[in-house]
This record gives sequence, C-alpha cells and structure tokens, in this order.
Amino acid sequence: MAGMSRPFTTVTANVNGIRAAARRGGLSWLADLDADVICLQEVRATHEQVREQLAESRLAHVHVSHSESESLGRNGVAVLTKAQPRAVREGLGEPEFEHQGRWIETDIDTPFGPMTVVSAYVHTGEAGTSKQEEKFRFLNAMGRRMEALRRRASRAKGHVLITGDFNVAQREIDIKNWRANRDKAGFLPEERAYLDLWLGRDKPGPWHDLGRIWGGDGPGPYTWWSWRGRGFDTDGGWRIDYQVATPGLAGRSTGAWVGKAAAYAERWSDHAPLVVTFS
Repeated sequence: MAGMSRPFTTVTANVNGIRAAARRGGLSWLADLDADVICLQEVRATHEQVREQLAESRLAHVHVSHSESESLGRNGVAVLTKAQPRAVREGLGEPEFEHQGRWIETDIDTPFGPMTVVSAYVHTGEAGTSKQEEKFRFLNAMGRRMEALRRRASRAKGHVLITGDFNVAQREIDIKNWRANRDKAGFLPEERAYLDLWLGRDKPGPWHDLGRIWGGDGPGPYTWWSWRGRGFDTDGGWRIDYQVATPGLAGRSTGAWVGKAAAYAERWSDHAPLVVTFS
C-alpha cells in the first residue's frame, strides 16, 4: 500500500508463562520481529509482573493491554501494540468468563483503517467431562462475539483480527496423529464444527484462516508439540494457533509463517509463534 515502507506484522504466541518465556529467550525472539501487534496467551502473570518483564526487555516501548485471570498463575491474554489503543475490552460480555483471562480486544489505527485485534485462549477441555462442557460454552460465546465484531467492523468500514490458541485442530491435515485423537479434546467433531462454521469447509466462511491460506495444503504447518516424547523432533504436532481475519483484511495479507525453533533445546514454549504480514 502506498505510504507503507515496511509490512504491517502481527504475531500470536502462547508463551506458556511470560516469565518462563523471558528466561528462555522468548521476549528477545519476539522483539527481533519488530512486529506492530503481538498477541500473547497463557501469560500467567499479574499486570505488575507483565510490565516488569517487558520493562526489562526490548519490548519496553510497546503499549500493553492485558487481561489477567482471577486464578493466579493461570491463563492470561495480552495484546502488545506499537500504536496507542483507542479502546480496550476484556472478556466476552458474559459473567461466566468475565475474569478468566481468556479474551481481550484492542482497537487500534492501522495504515489500512481501524482494526480490532483479539487475543483469545480457548479452554483445553477434556472429553466427556464438565471441563468440555465449559469449553463448548466458551466457544458458543466466542462465536457470538466474533459475529458482533464482524458486523461492527462492516458498519465502520474497519477490520477484525482474531488471534490465539483455539485448542482445536480443524482438519485432519492440522494434526499429525489424527486417527488416534478423534475422541479426544482438541479434535472432537463437535469442536471442529465451530471452526467449520467460522472458517468454512466445503464453502468459504465469514472468516479467513490466514495460517491455512499461506500454509498450503498441509500437513501442518503445526504450532504445538508436547514437551514430552519425540513429537517435536518428528514434527508430530497440532495446528491449534490461529490468526483469522475479516475478508478485507485477509485480502491485504502477504504471507504467514510459523516460528518453530531449530532444535528442541531452543524452544521457549510448547507452542510456536504464528506470524502474518500485511501490506
């Protein structure tokens, strides 16, 4: 776009605890990107701890929008932006999820118009338990909020970017060992149906999955590998981290890539960041 000297870059990363990620070099990795927007999940820290970690890093200059969990040491989502946010909203507008640290929205101005950026952390779930029922309730609330944001952006001629750890692999190409996981949380048909509704399957959905658009026909590229076993070395992963955009914004995307560490010893989270560029 005329007037843009460099790509507009967004990254989403489940950091598996911001303090642990900082010790392992994660904040330095993110700072090296010089991204315009950095979305974090599983921050697992208070507001004060987040600001302390960032102040000690090369991300000290960013604007921080952070939603902490009422359960200390759990969950937590954040959006870090170069631009000053015009507005910040926490939660999905439903009491059950108000203080869980799983959803935060930030409105910013960009070279291509107003944008709402969301960092989301969906429950892991556990098939056949109350944890799974809570996950379904969250996905229902998430879908309602996504639709409200999409309609709002359409009226304002703006854009929406939903990022985060959705804890659901949509298709067989999104998980290495899909046959063994058909009855497990993260790949249940009922969970995948939400992503089919949002992202489309046999026909396009209202949201565009930028990781898949630029990731090719698969398998992968995966974004999560267990700390245990040899899954990382054999690329036995899951694609559960997403950046999904409204159509106008998706049309400005120019690429996406997963920042998988070169070796197990260089990992700073069990997830790898997903980076998208726009122009």
